[in-house]
Amino acid sequence: MSDTNNPFSADSSPEFNYSYYTLDEMLEAYESIDKEAFPDRAEALRKLILLRQPAISSINHEKEEILSSGKIKFHGNGTEYFAIWIVNLLLSIVTLGIYSAWATVRTHRYFYSNTEIAGHRLSYLAEPMQILRGRIIAVLLLASYLIISNFSPIAGVIVILLIALLTPFIICLGVRFRMRMMAYRNVRFNFKMRFGRAFFIFLILPIMAIFTLYLAMPWVLKKIDEFLYENMEYGNKKFKPELAASEYYVAAIIASAIAIVGMLIIGISFATGVGIGGFDLESMSAGYIFTLFLLTLMYILIIVAATSYYKAHIRNHVYNNTKIEAVANFESNVKFVPLMLLNATNYLMLIFTLGLAIPWVKVRNARFYAEATNVNVLVGINHVVAQSGNQDSAVADEVIGAFDIDISIG
Repeated sequence: MSDTNNPFSADSSPEFNYSYYTLDEMLEAYESIDKEAFPDRAEALRKLILLRQPAISSINHEKEEILSSGKIKFHGNGTEYFAIWIVNLLLSIVTLGIYSAWATVRTHRYFYSNTEIAGHRLSYLAEPMQILRGRIIAVLLLASYLIISNFSPIAGVIVILLIALLTPFIICLGVRFRMRMMAYRNVRFNFKMRFGRAFFIFLILPIMAIFTLYLAMPWVLKKIDEFLYENMEYGNKKFKPELAASEYYVAAIIASAIAIVGMLIIGISFATGVGIGGFDLESMSAGYIFTLFLLTLMYILIIVAATSYYKAHIRNHVYNNTKIEAVANFESNVKFVPLMLLNATNYLMLIFTLGLAIPWVKVRNARFYAEATNVNVLVGINHVVAQSGNQDSAVADEVIGAFDIDISIG
């Protein structure tokens, strides 16, 4: 007797139309059909399956087919950006900071519009008034905190605790704003809000790491990066990170080793110098002071070396193991020594120009990371659907800056 309740049974309805079935449903129906009782229907279903399978295979192949591959190109230059930067700085000073919102937009638009990926450039979509409103609210919140803490230290502590509790939500809103304000090929990026998960990742896990004497911190940092990237979207396509905690431990151990060995060398050198000449400010020679200056430079270089190694290792791991579903995958090849030299010379440029080299430093960084990044754009990018969204607020992004909440992407 036929099973009239089984929608995959061919004899459940004499006029059942299998063309509306998915491929999986067709395969299930073909398995359950009585092929002896209904040979014509079974044959028709078999032909439908044969027709559908190549189409599905073609779509899947198209998604993985590379449309274009190449390094990111950055077309900006320091002299050009200096003209923008100095005008932004002077107008921000003259307007008591009000113009800084327009300065932020001009800066982002310059760097985004000069970043080319596979023949298309990025777009920055925020408007100055969005930034200004957020900045005003952030400044008012910061001023309120300073006033409250000045009159009542206990109340100030309570405010800090409230800010700490709200930090995961502020970070999510801030990252969402940054992502929503970036577009590629007229399609916006996005960040999916998962506040409950964010509370656990950004607040609970770091607190738990304290009780492990920070031995779990590399794993926590891995979870933070994973959370950020797995909730990013490009149109209707999701980012898919596959990160390994072991890479974070390797980066942390080697970076720590660089710092420890370097500090030991400085300590031994300093102790030897003090032991020979004694620590007497009045009798210090110019050569001794020069030696202290060199030791200070060595200290800075060691910090730069340790942080450069960590950043290069983690960036390469994250980029090489993250893709945008059926849209693109990435290859990062940041080398430790070139990055260390870049950072070291950047610091020297800033010191000896009293900060006037900031435009060249930013451009050098942008070009360095662009040249170290390869993007494989897949044919599936042609099928990306832009997501609709409401007007975004910059309040959270400005609060992050006002209260010095550090969160970095990429």
